[in-house]
Amino acid sequence: ADGSEPGASMINPTVFLDITVDDEPLGHISFKMFADKVLKTIENFCALSTGDKEFGYKGSCFHRIILGFLCQGGDFAQHNGTGGQSI
Repeated sequence: ADGSEPGASMINPTVFLDITVDDEPLGHISFKMFADKVLKTIENFCALSTGDKEFGYKGSCFHRIILGFLCQGGDFAQHNGTGGQSI
């Protein structure tokens, strides 16, 4: 059990992104979605993650990596953090 209330996993799902480099799988990153707090943001993130639209995160890169701290990505338009698109 994760300590959440019954049914909370349906309200606040976890989304997984598979990470690859040159088609070589490296693992996945999981994101806990707090849809009960920021529903529109979560709807946008999920649509971009699943590829339900003509655009999305598939094939995008991490444009900023600080070892031991963060990786930043998802700019599938400019690939440098300045682009963006939402549903």
